Amino acid sequence: MSAGTSGRSETLAKVVQTLRLHQPKHDSDFSAGSISNKDSIVGDSASESVSSRARSRSQPNRAAVLVCLFEGESGEIRVILTKRSSAMSSHSGEVALPGGRWEEGDENDAETALREAKEEIGLEPSAVEIITILEPYHTKRNIIVYPVVGVLWDKNGFNPAPNATEVESVFDVPLEMFLKNENRREQAGELMGYKFTVQLFDYQTKNTTYVIWALTAAILIKTASVVFQRPPAFEERAPVFWGRSRH
Repeated sequence: MSAGTSGRSETLAKVVQTLRLHQPKHDSDFSAGSISNKDSIVGDSASESVSSRARSRSQPNRAAVLVCLFEGESGEIRVILTKRSSAMSSHSGEVALPGGRWEEGDENDAETALREAKEEIGLEPSAVEIITILEPYHTKRNIIVYPVVGVLWDKNGFNPAPNATEVESVFDVPLEMFLKNENRREQAGELMGYKFTVQLFDYQTKNTTYVIWALTAAILIKTASVVFQRPPAFEERAPVFWGRSRH
């Protein structure tokens, strides 16, 4: 790993700089580098805008996932993932990013993602620096999912403690794999006459092969495209409804 004079990874610092230059379009109340306090804005029009965002955040169909990046031992950028418990009522046994639905008391989407990550895998919110929130995705179940991107500067300080009722295992993969054809396959689909393909990525550890697919894969393809400043080596024909909530 390469570390600068501050002791922090130079590789991660460059990733942070790149992510902050990205200007996603959404209604999440976030400004680069920190969670912004919109209540301090003065002016009637601004106040109306804040109220509108607050109402939007309070919708029960709003959710957030944490795309937590860190530098691996070989200097590569990696992302933390989970395998959901087989006892879960939805998406049981599937690979997912830590996250879940908005709850009363969550001030913003970043807080939702951080709270869920702590509940699911024991990741302390104070250990993660939130950098940006990417464009949201709309699921078939009418849930709007906001990808909250943060960095874990000290991976050694995180000891996964998966909540057994929700998470079967915690693992991590290189982010760049979501731009490559290697270990990738496609699954064709059709909805209301619209044909699309869903991307699937196979990742093998010593004991397990994980399949990362559908919305989770799409979010990681987007994140990797922003971080590495290049499109994937394959054509994406994602379901049109995933982008229905974008402005």
